Amino acid sequence: MNNHTQPPTRRMFLKSSAVATASVALGLDAALMGTARGANDKVRVGMIGAGNRGTQLLEACLKQPDVEIAALCDVYDPYLSRNYADVEQRVRDAAGDRIPRMGETFGSGVARYKDFRRVLERKDIDAVVIATPDHWHAIQTIQACQAGKDVYVEKPLSVTIVEGRKMAEAAKRYNRIVQVGLHRRSSQQYSQLGRLVQGGKIGQVTLARAYRVSNMDPRGIGKCVPSQPPKSLDWDMWLGPRAMRPYQDNITPYKFRWWQSYSSQVGNWGVHYFDAIRWILGQTAPLSVCAYGGKYVIDDDRTIPDTLEVTFEMPGGQLLVFGQYEACGISPLGNAEIELRGTLGNLVSRTGANGYDIIPSDRGQFQSRDARIQAEQVPRGSGNENDMTVDHIRNFIDCVKSRQQPRCDLETGHRSTSFAHLANISLATGSRIDWDPQTERITNNEKANALLHYEYRRPWTLG
Repeated sequence: MNNHTQPPTRRMFLKSSAVATASVALGLDAALMGTARGANDKVRVGMIGAGNRGTQLLEACLKQPDVEIAALCDVYDPYLSRNYADVEQRVRDAAGDRIPRMGETFGSGVARYKDFRRVLERKDIDAVVIATPDHWHAIQTIQACQAGKDVYVEKPLSVTIVEGRKMAEAAKRYNRIVQVGLHRRSSQQYSQLGRLVQGGKIGQVTLARAYRVSNMDPRGIGKCVPSQPPKSLDWDMWLGPRAMRPYQDNITPYKFRWWQSYSSQVGNWGVHYFDAIRWILGQTAPLSVCAYGGKYVIDDDRTIPDTLEVTFEMPGGQLLVFGQYEACGISPLGNAEIELRGTLGNLVSRTGANGYDIIPSDRGQFQSRDARIQAEQVPRGSGNENDMTVDHIRNFIDCVKSRQQPRCDLETGHRSTSFAHLANISLATGSRIDWDPQTERITNNEKANALLHYEYRRPWTLG
């Protein structure tokens, strides 16, 4: 090495664009090497997880003329029968409108399984859509890649940073197409905002922020005593790699998102905004993270905060702030989902990518009164912004056929999901943490690195 060449630093790495896609390894089994398909070829899909989000993705798949649903898989029988009347009253009472109405029409050839491995064994299935609880994503994605299936996996990608890295490695090793369900990547508006902001439209951005606001006072997800699970639910399989524990009605379905072992709200909601903001800014990962919060008000069984705020220091000279406010209402951003504050003005993206506003900056102390930029109110574009999920599924199917990388590949999804995990680690350790994205290690708190993964319950492994 040239002695005068400066070695790459963590900050230099972070200022670069997304990590380049690695070359495909030689020597793979030909059966696992994807080949391009014709435009009219049907893609046979297996749905793994057919509850709330799984139903939404199923509906998006059914809108694609070149997709054939070959199999449904879920650990809860009513999600396989697709009959709302089969859902026990206790489950309806616990989850409310998060229980899908179902009732879709399928051909007689759609198989039904409670074990996802039976789907992966099917040689006639080309791709799987994974919409199981977050703690299952890594195992199912890796095994699907090993089985030669392409994968659409819902966000958040994983429940640990180690899982995300192993998933990205598996996709490369087996040459699979994997799309992560961060569907704002299929938004024309967000793509445009990235070009505007990186082109200097609002000057140098120093702060970006977003919030998840839902006033759950006073009952939250409620309090439940351990009980026998519904006979139609395979509770052991639902838990999977997580430790065995008694069933409670406020864990599944859906309410697992308030239990740290299975999900979190900074993962469930925050990851959407982390991904959009880092895309707009052209950033890969934070330099440091500091989170504050706790269960201050809501008297329920949750194991995550009802109030949280986290600040990320970005290498481009910005702070990214995310607030999870579940004990009070009214968003700080009004009818907007993200805000970027620049030296020339602010940019706010309206909820649902329904257009955006540019607001000129006020005059500051000792500065000129001249307007720095013009105010703009830009309406929603002509694209299908109202159903980004459908567009995201469409992009996945197109890439299954072409073998090109999708809009949100595993490396992209992993980097965005890591923001959520680092926020949770900072909160759990009560510390500001410094992050090295090259080694994917916390550099100032060795004990915090123990939270980068957890020990799976047997027999489950990452493969």
